[in-house]
Amino acid sequence: MTTLRILLVDDEAPARTRMRNLLDDLAPQFATEVVAEAGDGIEALERIENAVIDVALVDIRMPRMDGLQLALQLTRRPNPPAIIFVTAFDQYAVKAFDLSAVDYLLKPVRSQRLLEALHKVRQGAPGMATLQKLVPDGRRQLRSTERGRVILIPIEEVLFLRAEQKYVTARTVAAEHLLEDSLLQLESEFGERFVRVHRNCLVAVAAMAGYERAADEEGESEPHWQLLLRGVGDKIPVSRRQWPVVKALIKS
Repeated sequence: MTTLRILLVDDEAPARTRMRNLLDDLAPQFATEVVAEAGDGIEALERIENAVIDVALVDIRMPRMDGLQLALQLTRRPNPPAIIFVTAFDQYAVKAFDLSAVDYLLKPVRSQRLLEALHKVRQGAPGMATLQKLVPDGRRQLRSTERGRVILIPIEEVLFLRAEQKYVTARTVAAEHLLEDSLLQLESEFGERFVRVHRNCLVAVAAMAGYERAADEEGESEPHWQLLLRGVGDKIPVSRRQWPVVKALIKS
């Protein structure tokens, strides 16, 4: 049977060591290989940037990025891993894990229970719809990779998202970041926060400060409009089709 490639994520090193030992004990019954381990969600994303993993054993309470937010980030990978949550706290709505078919392990983890969870992995990884039951507010950050380092951009800081050639750029007051998500995916996930102003750009409703008439193009009789944004000098052109929607939002 194919060896499962494992990612271990826990902010306590002894807990990761114990999980490694349990996996070693189960090797005669279930073959696994620990590909990477990390102490929090951000470190995990950096460690697996170029790795292939089949299952992530993820602690829930961690600094910087907790296990639920990490799970949402992992589902964005081209081949997302199955996720087994690990927790010492019953208040994390264990019942919800049962109902949603996302597996979980309670600390201290027992070898037989871990074996059962690994067998469940072979039935398929939970998708985004399943995780949204556990995290109804969705992702709080967008991920960008710069020189091998993972940068997390809080979604509330993003002024606009623009597709250019093969990439999507997230613009904040401070910087621009390249994303791996498509504009269509981002619109589907964050449609309540952003409005499409033309086919290549989504603008945060909260970032719209006003609008002005753009210079008329040669041969055009109807006016063109562009958005003014809070905190930056960027001016975003608005398509004629989307102009009534954008104008209504600014005036509301």
